[in-house]
Amino acid sequence: MQRFPVGQFTVYRIGFGAMQLPGPGVFGPPRDHDQAIAVLRRAVELGIDHIDTAQFYGPDVANQLIREALAPYPDNLALVSKVGGRRDDKGGWLPAHEPDELRKGIEDNLKTLGVDQLAAVNLRVMDPEAEPNQPGQVNPELFDRQLSAMIEARDEGLIAGIGLSNITLEHLQIALDRTHIACVQNAFNIVDRTSAPVLDACAERGIAFVPFFPLGSGFAADNPVLGNPVVQRTAERLSRTPAQIALAWTLAVSPNVLLIPGTSSVGHLEENMAVADVELDEDTVDELTSQRPD
Repeated sequence: MQRFPVGQFTVYRIGFGAMQLPGPGVFGPPRDHDQAIAVLRRAVELGIDHIDTAQFYGPDVANQLIREALAPYPDNLALVSKVGGRRDDKGGWLPAHEPDELRKGIEDNLKTLGVDQLAAVNLRVMDPEAEPNQPGQVNPELFDRQLSAMIEARDEGLIAGIGLSNITLEHLQIALDRTHIACVQNAFNIVDRTSAPVLDACAERGIAFVPFFPLGSGFAADNPVLGNPVVQRTAERLSRTPAQIALAWTLAVSPNVLLIPGTSSVGHLEENMAVADVELDEDTVDELTSQRPD
């Protein structure tokens, strides 16, 4: 399996996202605690060395499960988290983006994961005026203060790399004028390529691009990625699942793309890892690429 750097780590291009480990709506304890532990341990057994998490997954739940399952951690395991959000007592998603909140979020992640340093932490940019999980407008004054908090945490050794999430190209350009960026996390998949300019900019600069919702949003009633007719026909032709085809296409987009598909099932985890063996020829990639909506 190919590898790509995330800060000081060089990881396999297929990792694991912990978002689906907590209960429904990424809130509360898992439906099956023992299965969640089994998924994490099997992930490491399969060679996964990049796990994405967040303190507000649960909240606390994903990090606590990771620690229970995997500590003491393998030396090569890159733990990447994010800050900038929080949950209310009903599971609602709220911004927590002031510098002191970002610092507390980093410290809380370190505490619950039981580590002294994280491989990277993504600054999740949340704009209440934007569509859910889509980048909004740059708030220059706030973004500058946020970057200062992230730089301070890195310089103090709490995090090894600074990441950005849910950003525009303008966010990235502003950030790169101030500091090195280890990774970027934006929504991206076959039918949603709004962030293609950000991905291209990351590729040019050797920055890891980590798409969230590569299989479409897990919160949507209808899934336009897995339900896409061309994805389904390709899966049938190659004797693969639609999810494997969608993930393989995403890997084919650019060598700096790192996948973090999440699941609470060992079977689905193994299916996701098998994407490393899926070979899409150029014509198939082109056909899937043509599915981009107008």
